[in-house]
Amino acid sequence: MIFEATDLTPAISKLDVCRYFTATGEPLVRALGERPTAMERWPDGWREGMRLALGPQDREGDGFYQKRLPKGAPDYIQTVQITFPSGRTAEELCPKEPADFVWAAQMGTLTFHPWPVRRSDVDHPDELRIDLDPQEGATFADAQRVAAVTKELLEELGLRGYAKTSGNRGIHIHVRIEPRYSFDEVRHAAIGLGRELELRDSGVTTKWWKEERPAGSVFLDYNQNLRDRSVAGAWSLRARPGAPVSTPMTWEHLASVKRPQDYNLVTVPDYLKDGDPWEGMDAEAFSLDPLLQLWEELEGGELNFPPDYPKQPGEPPRVQPSKKVAEHWDEHGNRIEKQS
Repeated sequence: MIFEATDLTPAISKLDVCRYFTATGEPLVRALGERPTAMERWPDGWREGMRLALGPQDREGDGFYQKRLPKGAPDYIQTVQITFPSGRTAEELCPKEPADFVWAAQMGTLTFHPWPVRRSDVDHPDELRIDLDPQEGATFADAQRVAAVTKELLEELGLRGYAKTSGNRGIHIHVRIEPRYSFDEVRHAAIGLGRELELRDSGVTTKWWKEERPAGSVFLDYNQNLRDRSVAGAWSLRARPGAPVSTPMTWEHLASVKRPQDYNLVTVPDYLKDGDPWEGMDAEAFSLDPLLQLWEELEGGELNFPPDYPKQPGEPPRVQPSKKVAEHWDEHGNRIEKQS
């Protein structure tokens, strides 16, 4: 059994998961096709209390990310070479057809994590990803409010966003962009967007350190646009009670949702009978220049990168605020060098 029964769903088997990925195969290929994709695998299924491994050295996790294609994959499975921040490379799954997702499901894959690039150019993203993550004290309704403000801002700048539930309490907004920007530029565009949203909605934060984020705020995770960072792919299952799905929606439909967990392995195939809300996403690609202009105009400078990234030029100190010794730092957050 992959998922235990809940008040929303019966117990779910591996066969049920395979049938789900068969039913959603066409929109899955549309959303993930030609993209390097990591697999989030739970070989023994998922139960409350199980934990996702934090990295390749963490042997205690019940689930893990499979970034390199496993040995023994069928000949029809295609790959693409990607480069990690460390400079190392790997051959990663590059989905082409619905059967690819069923093959992955047989190994316990529940969630697919696609890169924001295509096989034809793995160094220039064609997608800006806006990850709205409600913090402690915030709700899905808070994410809906911020998503509506984000939609309005994007439209003012001449961009079109496509929304989906995260499969938990958050919301993801994807914007198809011209594939001519670096990962760093796309990240800066997300920071520019986040800073403008902070001015428009006091409930938005771009603070990297969790303890600095106000209770009840919605965090815009700008680092999800970096190399080797990815959000749960559209139509993916999530390792949560009731097998919820990261579900694409029209903006009108998103505004009406009360419980995102109502969109799950059991209900989403019927939901899709009304059509794929993201079907037209590839019809247009937008310039990031308006968002990069916000990055240039709004004060704040560089923000922190994830801890596994090399230290970057202009990045603030990687010291949690609670661990800073006050006299070692100036008013701008820079370490004061000791005088010899």
